[in-house]
Amino acid sequence: MSLAALIFDVDGTMADTEEAHREAFNAAFRKFDLRWNWGPLLYSELLDISGGPARLYHFVDTITENPEEKSRLNQLVPEIHRAKSKLYAQFLDEGRTPLRPGVERLIREARTEGLKVGAISSTASANASALLCKHLGPPGLDRVDVLVSAADTLRRKPARDIYEAALAGLNLSPQVCAAFEDSANGLRAGKAAGLYTVVTPTRWTMAQDFAGADLLLPSLGDPGEAEDPATERKIGEPYLSLAKIRALHAAWQAGAEPPRGTA
Repeated sequence: MSLAALIFDVDGTMADTEEAHREAFNAAFRKFDLRWNWGPLLYSELLDISGGPARLYHFVDTITENPEEKSRLNQLVPEIHRAKSKLYAQFLDEGRTPLRPGVERLIREARTEGLKVGAISSTASANASALLCKHLGPPGLDRVDVLVSAADTLRRKPARDIYEAALAGLNLSPQVCAAFEDSANGLRAGKAAGLYTVVTPTRWTMAQDFAGADLLLPSLGDPGEAEDPATERKIGEPYLSLAKIRALHAAWQAGAEPPRGTA
């Protein structure tokens, strides 16, 4: 069974979105006269919680033990998140969320060679759709066979639900798909669903535990870019080509030991 589809996590994996998300959260807090500020260190810790609303509820739970205050703040969470989503959409339109190296190239190569492409997002479907259209052109969604958001599933990552929904939409088994992630929760979700899983951490997730990744790289890379010695050592070429993914996936199916090590 040869490789039939690539499934990309959107936030962090396809595009460097987290700083824009962080800035949007902080701007939303100011709109509500909340004296909250999510700095880079705190935000990297909060990323362990999948999904913006869940992240907000968790944060409220950590800053106050007063039941009345906690109830008041929890009631504000949906409004805060709606404001944050509008601000994020504005930041996206301003170009603050560039695609990471290799993403557009691999999607183009996959489509050219007849592979399907899926996208999954822990954020709102509208945000993910806007990002795909922004960076893949007006027909951006036409280059993706299925887009699944956390709203389409009962459980968030690290549960496997979002990948199972994507597989159902693609009408494929996990054995013929490769997942691309940037976080430990994403890795756990991909492996729980039975997929070959490639991890390319960001500055927000690089300290997380990626034990069990089938392939761990600094980025997917692109021809003509500065070569990363870690990628060359790991896979024998300066960037991850579709041909290399096919070969590594085939070896995984056959039970061969995958390339390991740190990114």
